[in-house]
Amino acid sequence: MKTYFREACFANRIFALILALSLGMSSFLFWSVKTHAEDEIPAYSGSASVVVNNNVPGFSADEITTGSYESYGELDALGRCTPAMACLGKDLMPTEERQSISMVKPTGWDNEKYPGLVDSDPPYLYNRCHVIGFQLTGENANEQNLITGTRYMNVEGMLPYENEVANYVRSTSNHVMYRVTPVFDGNNLLCNGVRIEAYSVEDKGKGISFNVYCYNVQPGVIINYTDGSNKADSGYKKTVTADEFIFTGSGSGTSVDRSTTDQPETTVPAGTTYVVNTNSGKFHDSSCDSVKDMKEKNKMYFEGTRDELIRDQYEPCGRCNP
Repeated sequence: MKTYFREACFANRIFALILALSLGMSSFLFWSVKTHAEDEIPAYSGSASVVVNNNVPGFSADEITTGSYESYGELDALGRCTPAMACLGKDLMPTEERQSISMVKPTGWDNEKYPGLVDSDPPYLYNRCHVIGFQLTGENANEQNLITGTRYMNVEGMLPYENEVANYVRSTSNHVMYRVTPVFDGNNLLCNGVRIEAYSVEDKGKGISFNVYCYNVQPGVIINYTDGSNKADSGYKKTVTADEFIFTGSGSGTSVDRSTTDQPETTVPAGTTYVVNTNSGKFHDSSCDSVKDMKEKNKMYFEGTRDELIRDQYEPCGRCNP
């Protein structure tokens, strides 16, 4: 009986040792992966987004499909959004008007106005950002698909990539694997940013293939990611962009004469109602002088209504007031 008891105790100790080693190894591996993931995302340095993993998306062969679907992760224990993934097709795109999402309060929602810093009216710091954009899957007040994001991240960071994917799907009827991962630090309620991966399926990535990280920042505002609280950065000096600059006069003093330009004349396709700058998130009358100054790759010729562009979170140009 004593021998059996000693053997049982020895076996229990061996099991406990193996379990401890396993947990320790798991913690080490998790720490290693987490540290690696953080190391490959450089600190914000003025660009709304940055390429990660050499711009190669990380979809496995088993994940790639031509069958349209969308999947939104469960909220975690702190109520935060987790990764959302989809195989995007035209059949998932919205066919109805966008509905209100104001009843959803994502984690980190501590909104304040910053006139002169946030380029919207009213100039609220935060948007309810769709993890997978509305124009891609038509999701409205889905709390598993809405995070607290700065206007800057929403429009300057995420929107250009969503537009690129949406335009591709509409024009080709092909499918795009799409995954968006909110990145939180520890138990912070506001994400540091989002990682977006996309890969066009039928042409094996020739049309769409990217892996980027968008920063949840707002130039001129100091943000506390623990709870989303924020304050103005007293030392910040705003840089005026071409779209924001107001041109007056005939070329004297500090005014700028825009009538002379080395840019070639732009041919606008018939039926175009507005020209969208996918980089700035602003839309213009097709005759607006700003259209001539846009890079061709940033132009999106739109045939819909003004209300549709506003609904998709584009902003009217301050010069032509379309």
